[in-house]
Parts: sequence; C-alpha cells; structure tokens
Amino acid sequence: MSDIPLVTPRPRLSRLWEVQLVRRLAVLVLLGLGWELAALWQNNPIMLPRLSTTLTALFEAARDEHLLGSAWVSLQVLLKGYALALSIALVLVGLAAANRFARDALQTLTAMFNPLPAIALLPLALLWFGLNEKSLIFVLCHAVIWPFALAALQGFESVPETQRLVGRNYGLRGPVFVALILAPAALPSLLSGLKIGWAFAWRTLIAAELVFGVSSGTGGLGWFIFRNRNELYTDKVFAGLVVVILIGLVVELGIFRAIENRTVRRWGMQK
Repeated sequence: MSDIPLVTPRPRLSRLWEVQLVRRLAVLVLLGLGWELAALWQNNPIMLPRLSTTLTALFEAARDEHLLGSAWVSLQVLLKGYALALSIALVLVGLAAANRFARDALQTLTAMFNPLPAIALLPLALLWFGLNEKSLIFVLCHAVIWPFALAALQGFESVPETQRLVGRNYGLRGPVFVALILAPAALPSLLSGLKIGWAFAWRTLIAAELVFGVSSGTGGLGWFIFRNRNELYTDKVFAGLVVVILIGLVVELGIFRAIENRTVRRWGMQK
C-alpha cells in the first residue's frame, strides 16, 4: 500500500481571511476603532465626535432631516453630468482614434484642461448658467471628460498592431473599428477611466455644493454638510461625510468591481 500524503485542512480562520470582503471589513473595523479611540483621547465633541455619536446622528438625520433625500439629490445631478460627460468623451476619443489631427487635438486639450481643477470653473459656470443644476453639470463634465479621455486614448494606443490588422483585414473602419476592435482590447483602461472619472465627479459635486449650497431650491449632501458646519453640529457633519464615503464604497466595490469581475478579470485581461 503506497503512502499517500495527507493534506491537512487549513484552519477555518485562515480560509475565512482569504475572502476579500472579510479583509475589507477588517480594515473598516480598524478604522472605526481608531476613530473611537482618537475621539476619546481628544475629548472634544465639537472637534471630533465619537463614532457612536456620529452613527446616532446619521440615523436621526436620515429619519428627521431627509439625509437620504439629500444624497439622492446629489446622485441625480451626478448621474446626469457623468452620463453627458461620458457621451462627449467617447465621441472625442472615437474621433481621435480614427484621425491623426483629432488625436493631436485631444491630447493638447487633455494636457491643457486635465490639470485644471473643476471647482475653479464654477464661478464661470455660475456667470454663464446661473445658480442652478446646469452649472453643476458643467463642472461635472469638465471633471470627467479629460481623465476618461486620457485613459481611453492610452488604452486604444496600447492595442497590439496584430489586433488592428485583424480588424482592417475584415474591412472594419471608423466607429465600427473602434467598437469591435479597440474598445474590447482597451477595456481595462476604459474601466480605469470610468472609475477615475466617477471619483473626480463625486468629489467635485460635493465641493461645489459645499461652496455654493442649494441648487434649484433643493440641497444635496454638500449643502447638508455645509449647513450643519455653520450650526456647529459636528456629529451631523461627520454623518454626512460617512454617507459620502459609503456611496463611494458602494460604487467602487459594488458596481465597478462587479463589472471588472465579469469582464476583464474573467477574461484574464487583469489579475
């Protein structure tokens, strides 16, 4: 009878630690514990409220002050600006992929406007469009178009020449060539551009609401934070910041991560 080495099963805790969600939750628990200890050491709720106090304020604001409604107002504006910006960026990148002059023009515009903070354009937007949703959408478009266009263009330029030749051999040209050859091959770069554009748009919107407050008679998350800061309700300020972070985590780890797992990771294009 041959000796067959026995495989010792790994401890349950070790197997549990291999789950990415568990590790991410551990990070959040450690951050929460650090926050609570720092607040106890500070012992000044105006400067830094405890995590437990912030969570209580979050629940009360959601129940009594329409905090979730404020979050939805911000998300509605964000989705409109994000969708419009992606549409414009895709047209620009498609033209750049098909024409050398358009590519040079897009690279020049990206070098000019990508380093320019979107919030710096808000005074001009208010002058041109007034204190309304259009001004916010204008700065959101600026925040999204250039980083996404830069990532997409770099992704298209990194497509191997063999794949380009396959498309040309099949007679593909123009938008069809971009959609069937370049876009699938550059999908990791496109997803990266989508994530960067989303992050830029989200923080730009909150900053714009913090500076200029109410838009069209309603207030978003930034206005909620600004109003409570003026009234020195620091626990509610942190509650608003927690909602901003939670929405960012849901979008990043819930939506974009799911898309990556079903596409580029599943196809072996990304680890």
